[in-house]
Amino acid sequence: MDLTHFNDQGRARMVDVSDKDVTARTAVARTTVTMAEETLRRIKAGTIGKGDVLAVAQVAGIMAAKKTSDWIPMCHPLPLTGVNLAFGDNGANELYIEGTVKTTGKTGVEMEALTAVSAAALTVYDMCKALQKDMVIGPTLLVSKSGGKNGDYRVNGV
Repeated sequence: MDLTHFNDQGRARMVDVSDKDVTARTAVARTTVTMAEETLRRIKAGTIGKGDVLAVAQVAGIMAAKKTSDWIPMCHPLPLTGVNLAFGDNGANELYIEGTVKTTGKTGVEMEALTAVSAAALTVYDMCKALQKDMVIGPTLLVSKSGGKNGDYRVNGV
């Protein structure tokens, strides 16, 4: 498979999507924040001193998806048609963050979904670091994507 972000001189370039078809595109990404049981309990109870951790993380993730091209140099600025973040946990020490991003356009939204869950996880860390500094973020992965010339993708086993 050829890497498309290099020009004829082997230097970085933004891929030209001018001739690509406009299609509906969706991407889903997921990450995990592993923490002490007490930290997760306090997040769920809403007793973290900085405020509602999940509400702030949700807004941060949405904002990050919208600004992905400002963070990742070769990403195209995209008119997103939807961004949603959902939270779950294992009832013990893992917080799960899943982000779904949609657009109708000429390029996919995988990076926007990955950026959304990453920013949400970093926000959780920021809001809880006074309570616990050894939280671990990851793994972060693309769960699925649809639309575009390369077709659909879904990670095995998820």
